[in-house]
Amino acid sequence: MPALSARTQAGQDYGTALLWTRLLLVPVLYVNQEMVLRLGAVSGVGHARLILERFGRFWGAFSVIDLFVLSALTIVTEFIGISLALDVLGLSRPWGVIAAAVLVMAAVSTGSFRRFERVSLVLVAGSLLLIPIFLAIHPPLGALARDFVVPTMPTDGVLSEVLLLIIAIVGTTVAPWQLFFQQSYVVDKRITSRFIAYERIDLGIGIGLVIIGAVALMAVAAATFASRPEYGNFTDAAGVAAGLARHVGRFPAVLFALALIDACVIGASAVSLATAYAIGDVLSLRHSLRRKPREAKAFYAVYCGLIALAVALVLAPGTPLGLLTNAVQALAGVLLPSATVFLLLLCNDRAVLGPWVNGRALNFFTGAVIAVLVMLSVILTAAVLFPGIGDRQMLAVLIAGGALAMLIAATAYGFEHRQFGAQRLAASDRAQRHTWRMPPLDALPPARLGVLSRVWLIVLRGYLIVAGGLVLLRIAALAIGSG
Repeated sequence: MPALSARTQAGQDYGTALLWTRLLLVPVLYVNQEMVLRLGAVSGVGHARLILERFGRFWGAFSVIDLFVLSALTIVTEFIGISLALDVLGLSRPWGVIAAAVLVMAAVSTGSFRRFERVSLVLVAGSLLLIPIFLAIHPPLGALARDFVVPTMPTDGVLSEVLLLIIAIVGTTVAPWQLFFQQSYVVDKRITSRFIAYERIDLGIGIGLVIIGAVALMAVAAATFASRPEYGNFTDAAGVAAGLARHVGRFPAVLFALALIDACVIGASAVSLATAYAIGDVLSLRHSLRRKPREAKAFYAVYCGLIALAVALVLAPGTPLGLLTNAVQALAGVLLPSATVFLLLLCNDRAVLGPWVNGRALNFFTGAVIAVLVMLSVILTAAVLFPGIGDRQMLAVLIAGGALAMLIAATAYGFEHRQFGAQRLAASDRAQRHTWRMPPLDALPPARLGVLSRVWLIVLRGYLIVAGGLVLLRIAALAIGSG
C-alpha cells in the first residue's frame, strides 16, 4: 500500500511532472537487486546471516531488529490498504481483512516452493487489472513519454512537500526489506552461480513490469484528477477510487479496489517472508518454504504472527492508522542507507564472493547511490523532526546533504581503490566463476575492514541511533498527542 499510495499521490497532486523519478530508479533498483542476487547465488546464505558473521553481533542483531520493526509497520499499512479497498467495494471490513489474512497465511503454508510460486504468479497477474483502467481513461501518451525522460519539478508545489514525496517514491521502490527477501528467496529457490545470467534477465523483466505498473498508476491518477477540484488534494487510496467512480465510472473504481487488494496481499506476504527468513538466518532455525509448518514451526510462527498482529492493529478501534503509515515512510528513509552500505561491503568481500566481487565502476555507482540516499534520509529526518520547516530551510538542508553526499561518494571511491584494488587484479581470471561457491561460514577468514571502513561503520551506527531514535520519539509524541 505505501508504494501504491506514493504513486497515486504523485499523479493526483502533481500530474505527470514526477514521472521521471521512475526512470532514474531503474538502474538503482537493478544494481541493488543484482548484488543481492549474486550474494544469494554464490554464498547460499541469507542476507542477515552474512551481516552477522562478517560484521559482528551488534550489526547482525540491529539488521534483524530494525527489519522486524519496519516490517511490522509495513504489514499494517498493507492491511490498511485492504480495509480501504473493502470500503470502496461495500464489503465488511472485519471479515474481509480476516479473509485476506487467511489467504496470505495459506499461500506460504503448503510446504511446497513450487505451489507458492504458482500462487504468487496468480497474484502478480492481478496487476493486469490496471490495463482496462488505463484504457478507459486513455491518458495522453505524448505527455507521458516527455515527462518520463525529461526531469521537471512541479511548478505548483511546495518544495518541501515535493521532496518528501520523492523520498517516499524512492523508499517504497527500493525498500530495505527487499534486500533480505531477495537474497533468502534466491537461496530457497536453490539458484547457484551457474544461473546468475538467467536470473539477471528475469530481474530485468521484473523491474520493467514494476516500472510500467508505476507509470500506469501515476498516469491514471493524473488523468483522473486533472482540472478537477480534487487535484492537489490527495487523501488516500480510497479517495483515488472515489475519484475514479465520480469522474470515470463505477467499473474502473471497482477494478482499482481489486488491484489495491491484490497489491496489498502481495506486499504483506513478501514483507512477512523477508522477516521470517532473516530471523531464521540469525537464530539458525529451519526457514524454508520447502518445509511444512510442522517441520519449521518458528519460521511459520514468525510469518503468521506478523500477519495476526497487523490484523489486530487495523481492526482495533482507536489505532492511529495514518500515523503508522507516515512512520513506515520515515523509518524506511532513515534505514535504507545502512542497508545499502552493508550490501556494498559484502559485495566487495572476496572471501564471500571470490571472483564475483564488484567491479570498480559498480562500486563507484553504488557509492553515489548511497550518498544520495543519505542526503534524502537527512532531508526526511529534518522534515519529521521539524514539520513546519519552510522551503528556504529545506533548501539549506538539501545543500548540506548534497555536500555530505559528495564526500561519501569520494570516500567510497577511495575506499574501493585502496582496499580492493589488489583484489581486482587477483580476480581478473574469472574462468571459474560458474563453479565457484563460498566456503562454509565457519571456514571463512575474518572480515578485513580497513580503518576507513571502521570509521564509517561507527559514524553510521551513531547516525542510525540518533536519527532513528529522534524519529521514533517524534512519532511517539504525535501518537500520544493524538490520543
